[in-house]
Formats: sequence, C-alpha cells, structure tokens
Amino acid sequence: MRRFRTHTLLLFCLAGLSLASVGVAAEPAGAKLTYRRVFKSSSPELIEIVLREDSDAATYEIRQLDEEPGASPFEVSAPLRAKMFGLAAQLNYFRGLDLDVHRKIANLGEKTFRWSRDTESHEVKFNYTLNNTANQLMQFFEGLARQQENLAVLQRRMKYDRLGVNDALLQFESDLNRNLLPEPRRALPALDQIASDSRFVDIARQRARNLAERIRHQS
Repeated sequence: MRRFRTHTLLLFCLAGLSLASVGVAAEPAGAKLTYRRVFKSSSPELIEIVLREDSDAATYEIRQLDEEPGASPFEVSAPLRAKMFGLAAQLNYFRGLDLDVHRKIANLGEKTFRWSRDTESHEVKFNYTLNNTANQLMQFFEGLARQQENLAVLQRRMKYDRLGVNDALLQFESDLNRNLLPEPRRALPALDQIASDSRFVDIARQRARNLAERIRHQS
C-alpha cells in the first residue's frame, strides 16, 4: 500500500511539473520594437536597435555595410521604453501604416519600424515622413544610436588614446547641449573614471567632472 501511495504521489508531482512547464512555455513573450536605418555611402551605413517592452536589455548595431554583422548589448530604462512603446501604440503598432511622403526628394536612407510579439509582426518602411509621432520615435532611436556611438568612442579613447579623450568629451558635450542624448546618465561611469584618473590630461579630467556634475544635476 505504501508503495502504491508513493508511486501515485510521484505521478501527481510529475504531472504538476509538466503542467507548470506548459504554463511557462505558453506565456507570451514581451513585445519587441526595432528600428533599422540603411543609408549607403554614409557613416554609419547601418543602424539597428532592438528594444524589449519587458526588459532593460536591448541591442544595437552600428556599422558600415561591408563590415561583419554583430549586435552589442546595452540598456534602456523603463521610462524611456514606455515612451517609445507608447509612440508605437499611437501608430497602431505600424499595422497598415504608410509613412512616406511619396515625393521626389533626396535619398535620406531607408528607415524601418517593426513591432513584433510571438508570431505577430508589423513593419513600415519610409525615406522621409511628415508624421510627428513617427519622427518623435525616430529621434529617440537615432539619439540612442548616437549615445552608444559616443560611449564607444570615449571608451576606446580611454583605452588606446588617452590624449584623444578630450576630443571625445567635446563631441559628447556638443550632443548633450543639443539634447540629442536620451539617457546621458549612461556615461556617468566613464566620466567619473576619467575625472578621478591622473593618467588623463587635466583639461579632460575637468571637463569630465563638469559633465558628470551637470548630468546629475539635471536628473
């Protein structure tokens, strides 16, 4: 009898685990929002950023078309993601959307917005648009790309070209002045490191210190 009860209990436990596994597998994944810009003969020629609605984890790819592909991880805060997914919602997640002006204008690069979740996916391509909501969303994505590019240059100079750090900081400061960087706080660890490291020239250390103080004050 004990063996029977033990065997029965084991079967119920295994059945429960199986149902739990099915429940986890059936749970829908968070939506993804992708921006891709391809502009041949520019620099960079390709930008692609992928955000997840339910996670800070994002990826970016910034390169020339003939370079080896490969995305890199970075983080985007929940408030900024909420704004961007909110703009996508205002655009009905790109369902049946036509954004292009359909006029003879210069080639400004093919842009693509894509929203996807599980097997559902909607996208729209355009060269130039007058849609204010779409332009706001594009500016956020382009700002994130510029921000990551600035950080990559700054970190590379810190490692391989200490004398060039001040020039990288000047570019970062210029973009900050023009409000082009959606989350400048992402640069604080690098700025703090430069400010406290005597291996960098004094002008760079002071500029990094001022920028860090300014960013913290604005936040």
